[in-house]
Amino acid sequence: MGLRAPVTPAASTPPPDPLPAEIPVLSEATVRLQPVELDADMRRKRPPAFSFLLRMETVRRVTRVLSLLALDLVGVALAIFTALASKEAVHGQVDVTRAFEGMRQFLAFAYLVTALLFARSGLYSKRSQRPGSTGIVASLFQVAFVALVFALVSGEHFQSFYIFWGSLAFALLYISLLRAGYDRASGVLLRAAGRQRRAVLVGTGEHIRDVARALRDIPHAPIDVVGFISLKALPANGLRSLGTLEDIERVLDEERIDQVIIADPEFPQVEAVELVDRCHVRGVRVRVAPSTMEILIHRAEFVPGESVPLFELKPPVFEGIDFFLKRTFDLVGSVFLLLLLSPLLAAIWLAVRVSSRGPAVYRSSRPGIGQRPFDCLKFRTMHTDAEQHQADLEALNEASGALFKIRDDPRMTAVGRFLRRFSLDELPQLVNVLRGEMSLVGPRPLPERDFEMLEEWHRKRYLVLPGITGLWQVSGRSELDFDDLVHLDFIYLEHWSLALDLTILFKTIPAVVSRRGAY
Repeated sequence: MGLRAPVTPAASTPPPDPLPAEIPVLSEATVRLQPVELDADMRRKRPPAFSFLLRMETVRRVTRVLSLLALDLVGVALAIFTALASKEAVHGQVDVTRAFEGMRQFLAFAYLVTALLFARSGLYSKRSQRPGSTGIVASLFQVAFVALVFALVSGEHFQSFYIFWGSLAFALLYISLLRAGYDRASGVLLRAAGRQRRAVLVGTGEHIRDVARALRDIPHAPIDVVGFISLKALPANGLRSLGTLEDIERVLDEERIDQVIIADPEFPQVEAVELVDRCHVRGVRVRVAPSTMEILIHRAEFVPGESVPLFELKPPVFEGIDFFLKRTFDLVGSVFLLLLLSPLLAAIWLAVRVSSRGPAVYRSSRPGIGQRPFDCLKFRTMHTDAEQHQADLEALNEASGALFKIRDDPRMTAVGRFLRRFSLDELPQLVNVLRGEMSLVGPRPLPERDFEMLEEWHRKRYLVLPGITGLWQVSGRSELDFDDLVHLDFIYLEHWSLALDLTILFKTIPAVVSRRGAY
């Protein structure tokens, strides 16, 4: 329904000005709920400050992009320089000047490709839209590949290709650290300035609680979830109830809401359209949290030849080229780590043997891919009679679901307690990876006791090889509910890539060092 300017019937009143072409078309419900002034821009939440805020937003955007570009330049330069200097050091003739000149030779091209591919991946977008470590890893691998192809096509000759994979390794380290430091520092400044986005969730299901938890876990600049609005019933989900949809205008104004998030997969379309109209009138953004079906659709494959367009949801397994890539990555990575960590493995083996009676390596039978059992290798952290006391300690279990965890387990040895705190007891599983029984990254294998307590939907995680580390280890580990941990497994399977595996491996190191959620 279009809006018409009121016409006063008095003859002395001049005719009204013609209507501006930009006036939006509103629904009758919207007009009833809010009086509209024709000379006001209805897209503005605070009209007097609009131009000022626009200028500030532009300044922030330019500052963000320039800062990230500068950090990436420093990271690429340091990566090339460190790679060349390291090669000089290996040959016993450190020449800083030659390494610096070599860096200058490659820097312009490497940085240009890096900036272009980073921009293509959205790595210069605003904080809430940047892909993070996964995007950095994937883009840097692309940079190395493009640089290698360009060098070969240009007829360049190299005694070795160390400059490419050496610079890549150091770039992964430097750029990740520089951007993490930038996010942390800018996040602290934004929070100190009160730049938290205030959001309200809308819906009826339990999905609201999960979305609220995920939003609050965004590092450094979390969204401030002030409460929820329901359609009819008011679910007890631990959040502050702000009323129903009828109260939306009051809530937006009183709570100074920046965005409304529809967190209900079954939210009615009619109400959703009306909600969007009512929020946009007040300059409030509306976003929709993904449902389970929208997450699964990434795995959908079109089935031709049907009278109705159908999409098939493939099982989350690694096959074909995906299996080849992941298995090759596992073999190369496990061999490298075994060689690198061999002195540490020998020291741990000796410490376990000397500190308590029994073998240094413990074989735990656990279901693997296809639920077939295998011997999962671990450094022994408990006394040899630990399994005999399992039933006596069930009442002290501190974990939820099928897991069994006790923070101060009396069966643990002194050395074993230290190994558990830093997850060093898991290192022998690198041998399981070589055997093809495990992967470097994947769902964690559970003991037989835990496996027997799983629900049927939990067991879909056994469609792939279990892993030494995974999203469990980098997402809080023992601090999460068991169902949350299983959901993390499914998210990993849906979004798997070599870049994601590398990201998880890199994030495992600080998670282990900080001992977050481990016991």
